[in-house]
Amino acid sequence: MGRRLRVISGRGHTALAERICQYLDVSLTEVRITDFSDGEISVKIEENVRGTDVFIIQPTVPPAKNLLELLLLLDAVRRSSAERVTAVIPYFGYARQDRKDQPRVPIAAKLMANLITEAGAQRVLTMDLHAPQIQGFFDIPLDHLYAAPVLLDHFQHRRGEENLVVVAPDVGSIKMARAFAKRLGCPLGIIDKRRPRPNEAEVMNFIGDVRDKNVVLFDDMIDTAGTMSDATRELIQQGAVSIDICATHALFSGPALQRLNEAPVREVVVTNTIPFDRQEECDKVRVLDISPLLAEAIKRIHLEQTVSSLFV
Repeated sequence: MGRRLRVISGRGHTALAERICQYLDVSLTEVRITDFSDGEISVKIEENVRGTDVFIIQPTVPPAKNLLELLLLLDAVRRSSAERVTAVIPYFGYARQDRKDQPRVPIAAKLMANLITEAGAQRVLTMDLHAPQIQGFFDIPLDHLYAAPVLLDHFQHRRGEENLVVVAPDVGSIKMARAFAKRLGCPLGIIDKRRPRPNEAEVMNFIGDVRDKNVVLFDDMIDTAGTMSDATRELIQQGAVSIDICATHALFSGPALQRLNEAPVREVVVTNTIPFDRQEECDKVRVLDISPLLAEAIKRIHLEQTVSSLFV
């Protein structure tokens, strides 16, 4: 891979960074990250990165210190005279606040983009943004990968089944779900919901036919699993035979795992963009590895090769 490549990891997802390094056949650059007694974060790059091509791997999943850690790492590398700095953000937090949908609220996703750029990122590599138009919030190059190839491989054995249907749990996920359904060679269903408050969803209408069908419920993320659990019950009422849930980002906050345990779901398929170590709380969850996809993108960016073939 050449001597100029350096991969740095924050504490947000070290296991993913190590898997990426295994694929690239490089070692993680040594970094010392500590907390003062008051919680303040201290960062020091322990190796020379002058003139190198640096990739910093850190999902900005809550708590907010993961974002702050990324910003500090970016600033430290920039001040260490790296030739190029790329922020690899498998999960981009605050993406759901991408517009002013109420008076006197921030556009948090734009603020995050500004902070990451100002801290020193010259390029961003991310996966399955909640709102694809967030790419336009950055004034630097951004490569937006999709986990669909990894998820499709898992469902490959079901491609073309006559009794299979992909369902979008809300209007926002229709585009991704439609593409997923097209590749599986099956029809698409849509659940129309109304959200009275954040993290609360009320199922209103269903568009499509799932009677006597096996359903794949597809979305970009699972947070509290309220949307998904409500959707599964609606689908059972509509006559679905079985339900699998498929999503890229496994936030699993609050009562999410309890709701998934209680929901009429056969399997919950997610990826490791976010660390998950609570398998014993819900044995329905299956985590797929997206490190080869991210690593291949890093390799191509480093070698100045095209990455467009990965945007599928």
